[in-house]
Amino acid sequence: MTDINSIYQERATQFATIAKDLKEKYNRFSIIRLLVFFAAAFVAVFIFAKFNAFAGIVFLLLALFGFSKFVFWHRTILQQANHHQFLSEINAEEVAALAHEYQQFDGGQDFIDPMHPNTVDMDIFGAYSLFQYCNRTSTAIGQQALANFLSTTAAKTEILARQTAIKELFPKLDWRHNFQALGRVTEDNADHLRLLNTWLKDEPFVSTNKWLKIALVFVPIWMLVGMSIAFYYLSWPIALFFVLLPGIILSKTTEKVNETHNRTTHAEAMLSFYAKLILHIENEPFEADKLNTLKANFTSNNQKASTQIQRLSYIIGQLNVRYNAFAVLFNLAGLWDLHYVNKLEKWKAINKKELPKWFAALQEFEALNSLATLYYNNQDWIFPTITENSPLKGNQLGHPLIHRSKRVANDFNTPTEAHIKLITGSNMAGKSTFLRTVGINIILAMSGSAVCAKELSLPLLQVYTSMRTQDALHESTSSFYAELKRLKVIIEAVEKENNIYFLLDEILKGTNSKDRHTGSRALIEQMIKSKGAGIIATHDLELGNMEAGSDGAIENLCMEVAVENGKLRFDYTLEKGVSKSFNATILMKEMGINI
Repeated sequence: MTDINSIYQERATQFATIAKDLKEKYNRFSIIRLLVFFAAAFVAVFIFAKFNAFAGIVFLLLALFGFSKFVFWHRTILQQANHHQFLSEINAEEVAALAHEYQQFDGGQDFIDPMHPNTVDMDIFGAYSLFQYCNRTSTAIGQQALANFLSTTAAKTEILARQTAIKELFPKLDWRHNFQALGRVTEDNADHLRLLNTWLKDEPFVSTNKWLKIALVFVPIWMLVGMSIAFYYLSWPIALFFVLLPGIILSKTTEKVNETHNRTTHAEAMLSFYAKLILHIENEPFEADKLNTLKANFTSNNQKASTQIQRLSYIIGQLNVRYNAFAVLFNLAGLWDLHYVNKLEKWKAINKKELPKWFAALQEFEALNSLATLYYNNQDWIFPTITENSPLKGNQLGHPLIHRSKRVANDFNTPTEAHIKLITGSNMAGKSTFLRTVGINIILAMSGSAVCAKELSLPLLQVYTSMRTQDALHESTSSFYAELKRLKVIIEAVEKENNIYFLLDEILKGTNSKDRHTGSRALIEQMIKSKGAGIIATHDLELGNMEAGSDGAIENLCMEVAVENGKLRFDYTLEKGVSKSFNATILMKEMGINI
């Protein structure tokens, strides 16, 4: 890890230095740019005064052309300075992430779903979550793709394809960081994307109306002739007469134009940023089938997706001119709004089916880039082996969100059908953390990611959990009833599907000890009868008696706590058997309760 940390630190310093030099260069040329402007203006006045208007106009045109090129070049210096500053920040953030300080990344709070089979209990979303630890996406759609990766079990072929893609992206540090830096200024959100998707489904009203298409050609000629006549005769009534025609056309189409504009207006900047990200992908050669398949989506109709998306952004930008105070003049002179709505509709006719494909490919690249960074930052992790109908075998499984200096890893082997591991242990012994260790590593494996282990082989599994059930006041539901509802969902899943792996922590804790024991025993028997598999953590030591008559379907494991000189010592190590240690009274005494 020291070498990776040094790489990030060196890169952060290197890019910060380049950014500083570029900004200084930009500032120097800002002064030169101002001097050039005044010099050109002085020379233009001199030519007009000493020679003739034609020479002055020729000089002005040449000066404007040259100055525009200079301004463009000058702006690229600032863009490069900002880009290198972003690269410096990205590397500095990774230095912090190596120390498990990753709160600077979005935690995906919008994806929290209490009804999901596992994401709440497994800390997949929210502050200090697995999503936040992995997330290196820049766009709203990229976040959605990463969230989907971490909340659904992919098919085996897809998992293997993602593993290969991540392995290829892993050493492409410059490419990955430039990809992130390009996305740093992305402005998008789910609402704007929904509006754009709605526009894709709207029926065209300009490109399919022959009279409006004729008007787009005829009105500019009509207005040019009319204004020339009005100017010649200095007659405003003539001007008003000619303005009447475009005025009527605009009034009849305003509602439809407004609808199109409202659906597309916010997409201008978003699409421009997306185009840059896609261009970065288009320019990179790949070997992995997954990456090349995604990249192939960006070429259609012999056009690059980045070019087409940039074109769409430009057209929307021209329609956004209607925000300008002088837009009414453009509309009266040439039906500006209808002209660019027509261009939008023509663009949509060609690329309507392609745009969602481009977005889908882009968001997957972002998700894969995030998981490649996760692997790069944890090079001692491994890619799991996905097997068919076999046990889960893990060597040195660790919790990814615990710093490696404090992480305790355990070996864990278990059948994934008709078998329950019953874990007992004292308070704070590490039972819940171990359940999450197993669950999160299964989730990572099912997403195609590397996992926090030395070895891991497992079949396709869906993780179901019941660990943090809470009462719901809006439903007048107690925590006990909420837990029963959760257990019902898990029972039904186990009975319907054969790849469920459940993790249950202190089941039926909301009732008396006798009912809890009776209910827990019945639940365990029902799960085994339904060929369910999973882990149950409990304080109920009597449940350990079930192992003897289970014919191997139940195995007792425990996590013990040692007491040395009146102090508790936790080693968080998984052992065979039923727990024999007790620490509740010691903890209560430490809290000031007289026992």
